[in-house]
Amino acid sequence: MAGMGSWLAVALCAAMLAAAPADAAPSQSATVKANVVKPLVLTWVQDLSLGTIALKPGSWSNATVSISRTGVFTCANPNVTCSGAVTVARYRVVGSNNQAVRISAPNVTLVNQSDSSKQLTLTVDRPATITMPNSGQQGVVLSLGGSINLSSTTADGVYAGTFNVTVDY
Repeated sequence: MAGMGSWLAVALCAAMLAAAPADAAPSQSATVKANVVKPLVLTWVQDLSLGTIALKPGSWSNATVSISRTGVFTCANPNVTCSGAVTVARYRVVGSNNQAVRISAPNVTLVNQSDSSKQLTLTVDRPATITMPNSGQQGVVLSLGGSINLSSTTADGVYAGTFNVTVDY
């Protein structure tokens, strides 16, 4: 009978273990989100023009002529005279409402159209970002300005270059 008691004790322990609930595995939940935005579309609207710049005689340097992205034209150096129509460059950006859009537009090399060895650098004035005010084809118009530095040795001629504008979310 003594053997039967130990067998009974073992059977009781096994039954109790089998009846005990298993420890529940820990669980947590997380929120899942996806922000879907429309592709950005960048369209040219208007070219930048600094008008006509007449150089005065003598030996001088660092005459800056500029137009800000807000359209403020500056030609204040006494060694240059400016005339003609001036305009900022404009692009239309279309995308998703309330999204911040980064603007990239490096400086532009302007090449003299009569002598390609003669160049000027247009230092671009651009916003770093814009926020889309709507989601339709209306989009938002982005303006770019810039400045050039002239000297008495700047060759005459028409200087032209191309903006390399990139927009992304």
